[in-house]
Amino acid sequence: MTLQVANPPEENPLEAFEKEIEAEYAKVRETLKEVTLMLGQSQAELAKLTQRNATISSHLQQVQAQFDTMPRMDIKVAYNAALDAQQRLLVMRGQLDKLQNDEESLRRYLKLIERVREYLATDYKPAGGGRSIANNRPASLEMVINAQEAERQRLSRQMHDGPAQALSNFIVQTEIVSRLLDIDQARAKEEMSNLKSAATSTFKAVRTFIFELRPMMLDDLGLFPTIKRYVESFKEQTGCDVNLSIKGSERRLQSFLEVMIFRALQELVGNAYRHNEDNPVKLQISVNIVLDDMTLKVSVLDNGKGFDPETIEKSGHLGLKLIQERVELLGGHMEIDSGIGRGARVSFQVPILDSEN
Repeated sequence: MTLQVANPPEENPLEAFEKEIEAEYAKVRETLKEVTLMLGQSQAELAKLTQRNATISSHLQQVQAQFDTMPRMDIKVAYNAALDAQQRLLVMRGQLDKLQNDEESLRRYLKLIERVREYLATDYKPAGGGRSIANNRPASLEMVINAQEAERQRLSRQMHDGPAQALSNFIVQTEIVSRLLDIDQARAKEEMSNLKSAATSTFKAVRTFIFELRPMMLDDLGLFPTIKRYVESFKEQTGCDVNLSIKGSERRLQSFLEVMIFRALQELVGNAYRHNEDNPVKLQISVNIVLDDMTLKVSVLDNGKGFDPETIEKSGHLGLKLIQERVELLGGHMEIDSGIGRGARVSFQVPILDSEN
C-alpha cells in the first residue's frame, strides 16, 4: 500500500497580498518611529550647533577688530574654526531637511497603505459573502497605479531634498572658502568659481532627473502642461525633432489616469529615440493626442528603422507589454503598426475619467 501525501493547498493570491500589505504596514510604522526619533535628535543637535556657530561668529568679529595686531596663526585658526562650524551647521540643516521630507513621505505612504487595508476589508466583500475583484476594477487599478507612484514620489523627494540640497549647500560653502583662503587668493577664487560652475551644472542635471522620475507639475498643473514640458525638455536634451499635437478640450483627468498616460507616452517616445540612435536618418517623432467627451487617443509615430511586431510580441518587451496591460485594464486597446525599414506607429485609446476636483 502506497501512502500518498497531499500537497498543501496553494495560498489564495488575494490573501497573500493582504499578508504583504500587513507586513508592509508594520514595517512602515516602525520606520516612521525611527525617523521621528532621529528627527528629534537632529533638531536638538542643530540647536547646539546654532549656538556654537553664534559664539564662534562673535569671536570672529573680535578677531576682525584686532586683525592688524593679532598673530597670523591665531587668525587662521579662528577662520578655520568658523568655517568648520559653518560647514557642520549646513550639513546638519541638510540632514534635518532630508529627515523632515522622509517623515512626510512615510506618513503619506502610510496613509496610502491604510487606504488599501480599508479597501481590502470592505470593497472586495460582496453582500453574499466571499470576495470579488471584478466588481471594482477601475478602483483596484487606481490602487495599483497609486501604490507604484507613491514609491516614485518618495524617491523623487529624496533626490530633491538629498543630493540637490547638498549641492546647494556646496555652492554656499565654496563662496565661504573663497573669502577665507589667504594663500594665492586670485587662483583660489578662480578654482572656486570653476567648482561652483560644475556644481551648478550638476544641480541642473539632478533637477532634470527629478522631473523624469516624477514631474511635480503633473500633480500641480495636470497631464497636458506636463506633456508639453516633457516634449520641450526631450528635444533640448536629445536634439531630436519631436512634433506635438493636442486636439480637444484640455482638462484635468483622474490622477491615476494622468499618471498612466504620461508614463506610456514617456516610454513610447523614449523607445523611439533609444532604438534609432544609430540610424543615419535624422529621427522625427510625432506625438498626436485627441481628446473628446468619451475617449482619449494617443499616437506616437517615428520615421526610424522600424521593427517586426511579431518579434516584439515573442520577446515580451516589458515596456510595451505594461502599456498594453494598463490600457486594456482601463477598457481601452492598443495597436502597433510597424515594419523593418518603414518606421513605427504605436497608438492606444482609453475611456476618459474626468477629475473629481
